[in-house]
Amino acid sequence: MTNTEAVLWFALREEQLLVRDEEPVGVPSAVSVEDLGLSVTFEQEVGVVDGRRCLAVDLPTDAEAPEGMVFRDLRGLWGVDDEAFFKMAGRAKQIVEWNRTNRFCGRDGTETVPVPMELAKKCPRCGMVFYPRLSPAAIVLVSRGDEILMARSPGFPPGMYSVLAGFVEPGESIEETIKREIREEVGVEVENLRYFGSQPWPFPNSLMIGFIVDYAGGELRIDPSEIEDAGWYRIDDLPQLPPRVSIARAMIDEFVARRGRGRQASEAS
Repeated sequence: MTNTEAVLWFALREEQLLVRDEEPVGVPSAVSVEDLGLSVTFEQEVGVVDGRRCLAVDLPTDAEAPEGMVFRDLRGLWGVDDEAFFKMAGRAKQIVEWNRTNRFCGRDGTETVPVPMELAKKCPRCGMVFYPRLSPAAIVLVSRGDEILMARSPGFPPGMYSVLAGFVEPGESIEETIKREIREEVGVEVENLRYFGSQPWPFPNSLMIGFIVDYAGGELRIDPSEIEDAGWYRIDDLPQLPPRVSIARAMIDEFVARRGRGRQASEAS
């Protein structure tokens, strides 16, 4: 890094990201973190946004925000429209958290050291290598004609519903996860699985793998430990949806648009 190259600093204090106290939301830009008046416990380059290099840094728990900046919980930034910004913030959070939780070897307790030219930490005693953790999860849009099965979890913002999701368990294929999760959470069976896409998700360290499936049978029977409410919603009468930055919203929007085009074609013929 040259002395005049300003970079974007994704600075985290626990679960909170340092951002400008103004709209649109953004992280500070400076040549060095010292220019921001901050001390750091960890620093790692994490990528590029709009041609600007991005660094993730871990701040002490008692760090105070510089003038004109505030700390905000990353979940509170879920609704921002800048997908590149949110994705980089999520990457920074996961890498900082990985460093925090792998300071010592889980096998023998020795302090780990960075692996040169690789995003990894190694135990100098036993040689065990620790990479950032990724937890694969299936996120599934269940369709029944022009209806979408939508549910809300207790942690959702008031009034918001989304499609269903669940983590892959050891020994499972993604297809087995989908059928098990849907059956456990809402009591119905599904078929005709079609891959939609994927999205990294930093809560806590997920890779969301999206599928669209068809309803195959069964009556709704929710698991109250996982789901607050669930129901079938027509595409022209949907509840409050997740923010556009999420793969859940992308799946819903694509399904609604495709069904709308199908209706128009039927009416035209």
